[in-house]
Amino acid sequence: MTHRFFRFLTGWFLAALLLAPVLSLPARAAEGVDITRATLESTDDGYRLALAFSFELTRGLEDAVTRGIPLYFTTDVQINRPRWYWFDEKTISASQTIRISYNVLTHQYHASIGGRLQQSFATLDDALSLVRRPSRWIVAEKGALKSGETYYVAVRMGLDVARLPKPFQVHALNSSDWRFSSDWQQFTFRAE
Repeated sequence: MTHRFFRFLTGWFLAALLLAPVLSLPARAAEGVDITRATLESTDDGYRLALAFSFELTRGLEDAVTRGIPLYFTTDVQINRPRWYWFDEKTISASQTIRISYNVLTHQYHASIGGRLQQSFATLDDALSLVRRPSRWIVAEKGALKSGETYYVAVRMGLDVARLPKPFQVHALNSSDWRFSSDWQQFTFRAE
């Protein structure tokens, strides 16, 4: 009996010694994107989504964009109407992509939204400000949501790896530097 107890204590002691270096490491912040603001508002044009994100690019992503590889940041939005008798009704699904690129000849960063609007910036941080605080965009027409109904709105943003050049898509699957996205953030909205 005492021999088994001694082996049990020895096992626990060895496990504690092995785990001590791992447990004493400082906690590292999760890399990715935090959604700091997400609201939906009714306007005369339709329902506009206002967002703000907090993030820092990984070293690998910074190196890629400064070497001329464009990065695509896609924001996805889903608006669902809850139903008590069945699954939630998927009312609206929308997305917006912001492309950040660097021109080696002019030493300027360029940002374009959905391939339409293009702006030039002197620094990468200035170009990323367009991604961190995108302009309010219409995700639904004025009559798309029923007045007085409550809806669930889910938002996420991340690097769209599928739009990268093919060799980088393969690299992105194997590298943690290229896994860059937020979790879905949900909130409720009452249509007017």
